[in-house]
Amino acid sequence: MYYETSVKDFIIRPATEEDIFFVLDMIHELAVYEHMEDQAIATAEGIREAVFVKQNTGILIGEYCGEKVGYALYFTSFSTFLGRNGIYLEDLYIRQDMRHKGFGKAMLARLAALAVEQGYGRLEWSCLDWNQPSIDFYLSLKAEPLSEWTMYRLTGESLTEMAKRV
Repeated sequence: MYYETSVKDFIIRPATEEDIFFVLDMIHELAVYEHMEDQAIATAEGIREAVFVKQNTGILIGEYCGEKVGYALYFTSFSTFLGRNGIYLEDLYIRQDMRHKGFGKAMLARLAALAVEQGYGRLEWSCLDWNQPSIDFYLSLKAEPLSEWTMYRLTGESLTEMAKRV
């Protein structure tokens, strides 16, 4: 299944297992961009399991003139206040030499359309505080920053320690 976009020669499609190594390359590029290379430990097997075995994660691939130029990785969330599912966008990454062509906007539009088609109540994501180019981009789309919320996370040893408290 291919999704046409308003950007000439740019299409969006669901990832296949053949795209896993492209996605890993993009994750590495994103980690470099975000100065988090040491945290990017994703594996082909982990991605394959989440997307194609458990099917609890989705990936869209953006192609320009037949060349893969970006990806969006997302999963379903749930809002208790809305009483409906939503989409949480974990990553949206367009190769640096392919930015400012409308590809990121087209991919967000495809995710918004997916949310609307499914009857979901929202599309949301996080952005690093220092990433002003992305912040400006999101604001230009009328996305609302949630400054009153602080994200918390348990990973690694702290996650393991918490799990032992059962």
